[in-house]
Parts: sequence; structure tokens; C-alpha cells
Amino acid sequence: MPHATFAETLLARSGDPRRGLLFEDDAYTWDEVVRAARARAAWTTGLRPAPDGRARHVGVLLENVPEFVFWIGAAALAGCTLVGINPTRRGAGLAADIRHTDCDLIITDAAHAPLLDGLDLGVPVHRVDSAAYRDALPAGADEDEAVKPADPSDRLLLLFTSGSTGAPKAVSCGQGRLADIGANASNMGIGPDSVTYAAMPLFHGNSVMANLAMAVHEGAAVALRRRFSASGFLPDVRRYGVTYFNYVGRALAYVLATPERPDDAENTLVSAFGTEASAQDMARFGARFGCRIIEGYGSSEGAIAIHKVPGTPPDALGVPRPGIEVAVLDPGTGAECPPARFAPDGTLRNPDDAIGELVGLNVAASFEGYYNNPEADAERVRDGLYWSGDLGYRDAGGYLYFAGRTADRLRVDSENFAAAPVERVLARWDPVVMCAVYPVPDPRTGDQVMAALELADGRPFEPDAFAAFLAAQPDLGTKWAPKFVRIVPAMSLTATGKVDKRPLRRQRWDGPAGTGGAADASGGVWWRPGRDLAYEPLDAATAEAVRAEFARHGRAHVLGTV
Repeated sequence: MPHATFAETLLARSGDPRRGLLFEDDAYTWDEVVRAARARAAWTTGLRPAPDGRARHVGVLLENVPEFVFWIGAAALAGCTLVGINPTRRGAGLAADIRHTDCDLIITDAAHAPLLDGLDLGVPVHRVDSAAYRDALPAGADEDEAVKPADPSDRLLLLFTSGSTGAPKAVSCGQGRLADIGANASNMGIGPDSVTYAAMPLFHGNSVMANLAMAVHEGAAVALRRRFSASGFLPDVRRYGVTYFNYVGRALAYVLATPERPDDAENTLVSAFGTEASAQDMARFGARFGCRIIEGYGSSEGAIAIHKVPGTPPDALGVPRPGIEVAVLDPGTGAECPPARFAPDGTLRNPDDAIGELVGLNVAASFEGYYNNPEADAERVRDGLYWSGDLGYRDAGGYLYFAGRTADRLRVDSENFAAAPVERVLARWDPVVMCAVYPVPDPRTGDQVMAALELADGRPFEPDAFAAFLAAQPDLGTKWAPKFVRIVPAMSLTATGKVDKRPLRRQRWDGPAGTGGAADASGGVWWRPGRDLAYEPLDAATAEAVRAEFARHGRAHVLGTV
């Protein structure tokens, strides 16, 4: 049964002698984890209070280290709000995140403190690896007074969105919601004897909600890794005896890109939960490593949840979880979109009509809002409905499909379609580790399709093989074949492992310095000059000629937009 608050969930681990936290060569029992959280909660009582009597906001700028877990627990026990600070942010953006969330103090370490140098924050910074910090923590004192009664509605976490489609927003998560999430552990195959693996960043909701909260509820051990590493994944699984892990974005694709060994399935893995993996990556991963992949749709906002059930088509998200009503609505009219119709080869026949925004009909009240961002709140909740910002469609059987973000729509030769179905096709090409599809302007009107491809093992791009692959795909829409292809050594990702298309959109077909995306067999930009599936290198002179075409058609101004 769920506890009323996450503080209760954590306190239930008091006195528990079993392994709670595993990190490199260190191990902590659950009782030691609770004691560490109590000590830090007690330490906060000696700090200056937050203004206006509100809960103190503790910004945590750390990798996945035990101190991060201790501070999540301390915030729950002390009635504070923990702010997960993204360590990949820099300068003005980092300062804006800290100021926007009204942090009253920053917890960091020697590796990350330099990121704060020169920033006008006006709040104290405490390094967890300093002697002053260690000496200030209560040792063996009665810390019960530091534990404050918590209400399920108390804000426990402020976790920034990935920022894959815009500026990151700070999502609120209350004590009650995190406790409820923890109670889903058995649905993910997590029990008291499990070992969960947390390599996704703790400053993001995926790792806290899809791993830590459930492990605390069950008393399962949590193995922490500072940062995700594809090559370090299987060695860590074997080292700690990992039975469950969470993922987001293309983490499975990166692990699959590591050299295959005949003993890969000789491990302790049982299950994994995540989002946004392709159907073929899930199947390949499960077969190679001998575990069950549980794919779902959800977000840090926590309003809409969709899961696969028996009979779900491979490329579908599934159906809404019990009690949640989801519709696919036209963002312009608010009308419900008709069901998707498929050709025998799987091609979506009516994308213009079927694709709309995934909207929660009865979940707006469960959305706890973005911190100090009424404009973003109003964009999400309109007329009592929760608008997810994600595109999707529903088939005649009621199964929902993901079609990308609202920013991922393309209009080519008057045909509208979404990026995600195109990405699913391109991901089948054997050399591809990761792909991203996005619109770039057409010289006359609308868009052209551009794709960024990261190829396995530094393979060279083979244009003829790519063209032959495209020609052989029965479900490749007539307008879907990329006009431009950028070969990247490593895909642009957000800090949470999701593809970040913004820098790709800004580059378009130009090189990083705007001098043309000169291509050779190993990389650069390739393009189709005509309608045929024949790709050629796009050198600087050709890129300039493409720009000139915009000027001839009076559309040079669109090249100044992102």
C-alpha cells in the first residue's frame, strides 16, 4: 500500500539492515541512508529561513552520488523543496535556473562548484566534499526534531524538463505523488530482493520516479552510477547484480551499439522500464540481454500515462492506464481526430486527419504545475483539459501511437506529417545508432525533410546503400525520404538523454561555422538534388547555391528563423 507521503516511505526504512545504496566501492544499508537523510535535515534547521515563511528550496548540483539521494531524503523529512539542477547548463542559463526556482542554498562538490564561479546568485554554496560541511553535520545527535510532519500536497521536488523543445521548465512534484509512484514498484518487477540501477540523472524525473521512489518503497538496493555509460552498463550489471534499470531517450540504442559478445545474456537482469525506445531496439535488447523491456509513455508532469498491454502493436504506445482518459484532438479546433487508417504495408493513409495532440480529458487536477510559470501552466491546461504538447494518433482498436512533439510537424508539398513515423523507418537501417528527423525550409514553400544520423562504430556513410534501403521500405511515405542527411559523430542530446533537435535545426544543411556542410564518406551533409533517391555530398559552393534559390523565390527571410 502507498504511504501518504514520501517522508513516510523513507521512514519505513529506518532500522532496515539490508543493502540500500551501492556506489562504486561503497555500500550503505537502508538504515544508514535514513540516518544520513536525518542528519542533513537536522543541519538545515541551523540555516537561515526562507523568505516569507515558505519552504526552504535546496538546489542540488551533483552527479548521481550518494549525497544526492541523502538530500532527497533530507528534503522529504525537513519539509524542504529539493531543486534538481542540471549540471550541463552553463553561465546565464544555469544562473537563470537557480534564480527562477528561488534556491536558498546550493549543495555541490569540487567538480561542479566552478560552474557557479562568476554567477550572481546571492545564496550560500556548500560543498559536500569539504571539511566544513562534514564537520557541520550532526553526528549521533537526536535528530527527531528535524523531521517535520508532511502533507501529501507539500512540494517536495522541482525537476526541470529536458528542454528538448524549448527552455526547461521546473515541474512540481509533491510528497503524495512521489509516494504513490513508489507504490507501483511491483508492476515494474521490483521487490525487496531487487537491485535497481540508476544511471539516468537524478536531477530529472525519470530516475527519481522510475527508480529511486520505487526502490525505497520496496527496500530494494539502488546501484548508482555518476553518469550513464554504454560500455560500463553490462559490467555494472554484473558487479552489483542488477535486476532492474530505467532509461529514457536512446539509451538502449547506445548499449546495443557496443560490441556484441556471446555471453551478453549471462547476467542478472530481469526487467527495465523507459520511454522512447524503438520497437526493434526493445526486441533486440530483450533478446541480447535476456530481460523484459517495459515501455510506457509518461512525463515528469505526471498527468498522462500510457502503457502497453497484451496485443499492443509493436510501434504503438499502448492504451491509457486505468482511470485515465486520453483523446487525440486537433490543436486548432479542439475536435477529436478520426482513427488512423493504414495501408496493407503499414503506411498511415490519413495523417492530416488522424494526427493531433494527446490530451488528457480527466487528469488536469493531477498536474501540479510548473514553478512560477503561469504561461506554461496555461499552455498545458486549457478549458479543464491537459494538453500534453505531444503529437499522436489512435488506431481503430484504440491503441495510441506517438508522432513526435508539436514542434516536429513537417509540411512537404502540401502534405502534413510527423517526424516520429519517419524516424521509426530510418532507425531500421542497420548502421544507424540514433536518428533525428526535423523540418528545414523549402526554397519555395513549406518544408523539406532533413535527417541526422549517428552511425555505429564510426562507419562511413554509404549513399547508395542508404538509397537502396529507403527504396525497399514499404511504409516510407512518398514525401518522407530525407532531402538532406547530416552524418554526426555523436547525436546532440539533452542532459536526460533525449535527442536535442534545436542545434540541428539551427545548422540546417550548413556547417557549424555556416560555411557549408562539406561531406566525404565519413560524415558531413549529403543531399538529393532531384526527386530520385540519389545522394551526393553537399559542399560549400552547393550550400551557397541552395541559399541563393531562397533569394530568387523571395524567401531569404526564412533562413533567419529557427
